[in-house]
Amino acid sequence: MNTYERTAQFREDVKGPDGTTYAIFGACDPAFAKVAAAFIENFRLGLEVGAAVAVFHEGRPVVDLWGGYRDAGKTSPWLRDTTVNMMSVAKGFVATAVAMLVDRGILDYDAPVARYWPEFAQSGKADIPLRYILDHRAGLPVLRPSLPRGAIYDWAAVTSALAAMPPLWTPGEASGYHILSMGFLAGEVIRRATGTMPGEFIRSEITEPLGLAYNIGLRDDEMAAVAEFIPAHEGTIFKVEHLPDDELLKYAWMELPVDEDFNSRAWMAAQIPGASGHGNAGAVARFYGCLAEGGALDGVRLLGSGLIAVMSSEQHNMNERVMKRSYHQGLGVLRNSPPISPMGPNPKAFGHHGVGGAVGLCDPDVRI
Repeated sequence: MNTYERTAQFREDVKGPDGTTYAIFGACDPAFAKVAAAFIENFRLGLEVGAAVAVFHEGRPVVDLWGGYRDAGKTSPWLRDTTVNMMSVAKGFVATAVAMLVDRGILDYDAPVARYWPEFAQSGKADIPLRYILDHRAGLPVLRPSLPRGAIYDWAAVTSALAAMPPLWTPGEASGYHILSMGFLAGEVIRRATGTMPGEFIRSEITEPLGLAYNIGLRDDEMAAVAEFIPAHEGTIFKVEHLPDDELLKYAWMELPVDEDFNSRAWMAAQIPGASGHGNAGAVARFYGCLAEGGALDGVRLLGSGLIAVMSSEQHNMNERVMKRSYHQGLGVLRNSPPISPMGPNPKAFGHHGVGGAVGLCDPDVRI
């Protein structure tokens, strides 16, 4: 691997509490040694099977560490190019894609969604502005009634059902985390505005120009690098089977196949923009490194710093109705929201976490 300026090569073998040895590799600028120490400690405490962490500062990589295993059986080592399903980290990429189109004058946050997607005007939704589907106030957090199992892989079925569905509350008056629907809603607006599926727009306009190993909708030759997704169940967004019928979270995953474990080739290939992004830590750090530099990095400009400020500006801090949590909500991204989604000392830091342990974030004030 290429070493960074002022950065040392890194290798350490760590023994977990069960006696398993985890090999940690990479590079870390001495100024960020505490990051390496925390990363190593997670393995020492038995909190990881395999993982990676990366940091950009002032537009250059200063941390790039990986280690452990890419499978639950701990037989295959996690490599530098290993990718993993990052779930809702994808929302930050979708939010940026929408912001890019706003920056170009193609979309308007305050315009009705129906301007771009006429069928969305059904069932009293003619006036819902684009910003409400990005900040989870649209009233469409889950499909009611639910579609059949497996319908999540049918883009037209899901988006048509969302277009026909009446809101579950008066749009704008409440918030509810649109776990999967946010990606379909924003993604269909992207598709209508550009003629390109959202995953392909993100690939051609964001990840390929920046050289990122991160995409929503993997190609066949990209699947071999994907690590096994090992979901935590208890106390997470996946624990829904015993919820009462009036809890919205109960219906969050109803369109998935009953046996979907987020490791199938169908899931990896799917464009489920709110959740099916796969990539590695270096890619997500470089992406947010670009936003931390005002929207441009190494000659690639995604959008202007003014739109980054708008995208990351606080829209509300409501106690949302799905997870029953409060977030400092931006337009598709979250602002620093401890204790649920902490992002350091700066309230203006922003990004998005994903169930399973992934997170991508930036603090433009200190260019991290």
